[in-house]
Amino acid sequence: MERIGDALNRVVKAPTFATRYEELRKEVMESPGVQQFLSDHSTEVDKEIVDRSLNKLYEYATASHRCDKCPNLDGCTNIMKGFEPKLLMARGLVDVEYMKCPTKLADEEVRNVAKMVDSMYMPKDVMAAKLQNIDMFFDESRVKVVRVAKDFLNAIDETGKLPERGLYIYGPFGIGKSFILGALANELATRKIRTVAVYVPEFLREIKQSIQDQSLNEKLDFVKKAQVLMLDDIGAEAVTAWTRDDVLGTILQYRMAEKLPTFFTSNFNLDDLEHHLAHTQRGEREIVKAARIMERIRMVSIPVQLDGENRRR
Repeated sequence: MERIGDALNRVVKAPTFATRYEELRKEVMESPGVQQFLSDHSTEVDKEIVDRSLNKLYEYATASHRCDKCPNLDGCTNIMKGFEPKLLMARGLVDVEYMKCPTKLADEEVRNVAKMVDSMYMPKDVMAAKLQNIDMFFDESRVKVVRVAKDFLNAIDETGKLPERGLYIYGPFGIGKSFILGALANELATRKIRTVAVYVPEFLREIKQSIQDQSLNEKLDFVKKAQVLMLDDIGAEAVTAWTRDDVLGTILQYRMAEKLPTFFTSNFNLDDLEHHLAHTQRGEREIVKAARIMERIRMVSIPVQLDGENRRR
C-alpha cells in the first residue's frame, strides 16, 4: 500500500498538476498588486516564500479591488462581502487581511447620515430629498429660499457652530416647502448634526394620547432638545389652548432660551398664523397667548416666502 506522503508527491509531480500550478503561479505573478507588494518587500520575500504563500497571493490576485468586479454591495464577489484583501507579511509568509471596500464605506456613510435624521410622521420621499434636486428654474422665490438655506449651512461650515435661527418657510399648498426641509435635514446630517423633523398635526394628535401612556414628557423632551428641529405644516392643526400653550409653547420656550435653531413650514404668513393660533376649537379668542407663541417663533426663525405652482396636482 502506497504511503500518503508518496501519493501526495506523485500527485504534485504529475504533469497536469505541474502545468496547472505554473499557470496559477503565472496568473498570480502578473497581478499588479502582487508585483507592487513583492517589490516593496523584496528584501523579505524570496521564491520559496512566494511558493509557500501562493494560496494567499492567489486569493488576493483573483479578488475584486476598489470594487472593480462588483456591481454593488449585494453583488460583491469577494469572500467577505464588502471587504477587499490587502497583502501583508505575517510570521515570515505572505498573508492577507480584509479591509472595508469603497462601496461598503459609502454604504455605511449613507446609513450613518440617515441615522442623524429622526422623522415623525414625515413622508419618505420628503426625507429622501436633496438640495441639488430642487427645481429652481423660473422661480425666484425658490432660488431665494435655497440661497438662505445654504447661508445657514455655510455659517456652520465657517464657524463650526449652529446659527441661532432657522427658517420660517411659508406659502401655498403643494409648492415644495416640506421637500426643502427634508433636503436641508440631509445636508445637516452630512455635517453630523442631528435633526428631528415633525409633521405638526399628527404629532399633536399623538401628544394628546401620550398623556394616557405617561410618555408625554419623554416625547416633548425628544423634540424640544433636538440640535435642529423642523416643524412641518404648523397652522394645519386644530388649535386647542393646551396644544398651543403647553406643547408648542413649551417646545418653543426651551429652544428660544437655549438658542437652538428651529425650522417651520406653513401655509400661513406670520400674521395669519397668529390669527389662527388666537382662535381655539372652543371658540376662545386669546390674542395675548397667540402673540406669546409668535414672539418665540420670530426669535428662533427667519421668515422667507416660497411661491410657485401646486406640484401635487
